[in-house]
Amino acid sequence: MLKEISSRVKRVAFLLHPEHPAWAGYLRTVKDAASSFDVEVIPAGIRDAGEIDRVIDSFAREPNGGLFVLPDIVTYVHRELIIALAARHRLPAIYPFRYFPAAGGLMSYGADPVDMFRRAAAYIDRILKGEKPADLPVQAPTKYELVINLKTAKALGLEVPPTLFARADEVIE
Repeated sequence: MLKEISSRVKRVAFLLHPEHPAWAGYLRTVKDAASSFDVEVIPAGIRDAGEIDRVIDSFAREPNGGLFVLPDIVTYVHRELIIALAARHRLPAIYPFRYFPAAGGLMSYGADPVDMFRRAAAYIDRILKGEKPADLPVQAPTKYELVINLKTAKALGLEVPPTLFARADEVIE
């Protein structure tokens, strides 16, 4: 989707706390997908605001970059900084949850948290009725949402392709 909204993207900084337990799996999946789009993935470990500032400033020195921000407490806590740096350096970015584009980020694609909470409530109900948690199946998210911020796209000089626009669950104007 990042390449679809900005065909000039050739390099993507992959922002995530380096000690996140899913780091290796995320990186492998993103690199596999990026290779089919001729995009270089650059792992960028971030632990705090200072590192976020340094990593994005350094990454933005070369052209044709974009940001891929993963779900993590560090990216959540510093979301306003990440969004501001992406805007300052005119970097298209994709985020994991809708509250990023709601705060001015370009777009997000990720599991729908409301759906996940609703499904968790059903699990709690089953446990309260006597089922053992160990007997309940692990469930992956089933509902994902794409949110696009048109104002940010325009500020970056990007035009949202009709195919991406049609797939959006929400468009922020």
